Amino acid sequence: MTLSPARVPATGVRRLSRTLYGYAFLDDFVLLYPVYALLFADTGMSLWQISSLFALWSITGVVLEVPSGAWADAVSRRTLLWIGPLLTAAGFALWVAVPSYGAFAVGFILWGAGGALGSGALEALVYDELDRLGAAHRYARIMGRARAARLLGTVASIGLAGPVFAQGGYAAVGAASFLACVLTAVTATRFPEHRLRADDATGDTWATTLRTGLAGIRGDRSVRGALLLVPAVAAVWGALDEYTPLLVRDIGVAEATVPYLIMLIWAGVTLGSLLAGPAERLGTGGLAMLLAGAALALAVGAASRSLAGIALVSLAFAGFQLAEVLADVRLQHRIDESRRATLTSVANLGTELATVATFGVYALLGTDLPHGTVFAVLAFPYLVTALALARARAATGRP
Repeated sequence: MTLSPARVPATGVRRLSRTLYGYAFLDDFVLLYPVYALLFADTGMSLWQISSLFALWSITGVVLEVPSGAWADAVSRRTLLWIGPLLTAAGFALWVAVPSYGAFAVGFILWGAGGALGSGALEALVYDELDRLGAAHRYARIMGRARAARLLGTVASIGLAGPVFAQGGYAAVGAASFLACVLTAVTATRFPEHRLRADDATGDTWATTLRTGLAGIRGDRSVRGALLLVPAVAAVWGALDEYTPLLVRDIGVAEATVPYLIMLIWAGVTLGSLLAGPAERLGTGGLAMLLAGAALALAVGAASRSLAGIALVSLAFAGFQLAEVLADVRLQHRIDESRRATLTSVANLGTELATVATFGVYALLGTDLPHGTVFAVLAFPYLVTALALARARAATGRP
């Protein structure tokens, strides 16, 4: 049977999107997520030690982010997408086998390396495959659904973490997390990849690819603005996510209840991801209003230290997740295929650097202040970003 020309792209888009959704779901189906901060605390780690582990995780990403993006442009993006989860699996196994500060540190290095390999490579592969099929306009909707699938994986893992932890403790949730990473790697091998690699097309090495990509940033103001917007939106709430179990426990609930309230937070974030397609029509002013509203919800919700406040934190995280998808869409529309993974990784590098700074600020403030107050203080950068966007909109509206 011969497929019509209209049907071939549709079939390709379905294959790509289904593989992407499965990959995204499994990549975040990690039962350790809602309890690993508790694992660190129960092993005797102080807040400073826990924050230093989070910072080490981000520093690993900082060191490897851009080189791995250039590597993805120079070689196979699909290969990097299956190697990364296997490194993460090794880190999780180490955590539960020999729980100690050293093991946690090595595990975060492996996790950071695995994340860096996929960061930039995934967005670039998806955008270029859609572009090849004449469906680049569907990128926002598909990536929004992928983020929703990823968050559904998080919510499902949080929902299962409670009973699995009750039955088998940290060893059981660690084993389940290891298996999920292996399945993620298997799924990644099914991604289509038809791109002519940079080294095949031009003979460029990954270092040449990196230098050319960075030169493109200097020469295009719109690309620079899109790059800066990504960390401005993604960094702070991404760092706060790591402290949400401590925020929830601070309101006085039992530890067995913590995973379910974390699940409530991420259910709201999932809804935010699903709105990415329709929300792509938001202009700069709309994005500024979205960030300002989410910042206010975060500040009020966290400071209230109540169940209703946790619901507001969920709403705030939903807004930040939606804004993060929209920032990525703006970036992808402004960069070309040959340097897409490199420049996406540059944006992610900015996110990692800002995240490391946020971990440091959190540790400094959290020494004397409750978690709810620290969350509220760290909502302020989003008000600054919203104001900057509003001013940029006003400036473009002048003659």
